[in-house]
Amino acid sequence: MDLRSLRYFVAVAEERHIGRAASRLLMTQPPLSRAMRQLEDELGVVLFERTPKGVTLTASGTVLYDETGALLAQAERIRSRVADAAGAATLTVGTVADAVEHVGGRLIPLFRARHPRVNVILHESDLSDPTAGLRAGLVDVAMTRTPFDTSGISTHLLRSVSVGVVMRVNDPLAERTSMASSDLAGRTWVRLPDGTHPVWTAYWTGGAPDTSLPFMRTIQECLQAALWNGTSALAPTDQPLPDGLVVVPFSDRPPSDLVVAWPKAGRSPLVRSFVQVAESGWGT
Repeated sequence: MDLRSLRYFVAVAEERHIGRAASRLLMTQPPLSRAMRQLEDELGVVLFERTPKGVTLTASGTVLYDETGALLAQAERIRSRVADAAGAATLTVGTVADAVEHVGGRLIPLFRARHPRVNVILHESDLSDPTAGLRAGLVDVAMTRTPFDTSGISTHLLRSVSVGVVMRVNDPLAERTSMASSDLAGRTWVRLPDGTHPVWTAYWTGGAPDTSLPFMRTIQECLQAALWNGTSALAPTDQPLPDGLVVVPFSDRPPSDLVVAWPKAGRSPLVRSFVQVAESGWGT
């Protein structure tokens, strides 16, 4: 048994429902269900009676719940004493584009629950740096999207998302189920900053940018250019959009991977822990 599985067990036992427990733990339901079945297999007992309305503890589950509270409390005391002995620590997390929403809203709360005494600094890079500060040594770990130059950088895939063309809802192509580059001839595309890596630029722009346009440095600037000026832009198909815009799947691009990344040269215990939090948060 590991402490993470026991924490999962306590959440399910207290919520009496896998779905509610998953929401409490800021994770998806399938990996939580798998974790509970693995725990039952490891112990060789049934911990929950499963019903259409949720779950209830069996006699064995009740014993485990009673014992687990003291165990987790002792583990937290140990963690606290070790952290106090080490002094204050800081983890700087880089983000780019829409990844900041995933980090700030999902992963940072999970990481803080594991490391309440660690200062977490969020560094949001603009679209010119897909490594979100890793390449420049500004951050310890990053959440970003592929493709980018991964030389010297390790990554862990969290999920793949298809890419689409962002356009106004009244665009003649807005009701299409998908489109290709041939459908977009003559379109004006957003312009990424000079010096942006060509692999990143080629993927996230569907054609030659209009050099008379200003540089777009954030995803919100790209979305507003699409809304106000009809400029074409690419974005993940799950990108939240302002009213008046839609995203139509773009068949000429492979999916973009949402990844957690860190320098190959070294991975500190805090970086390892953040990667583990990211893995569990996405059920990988």
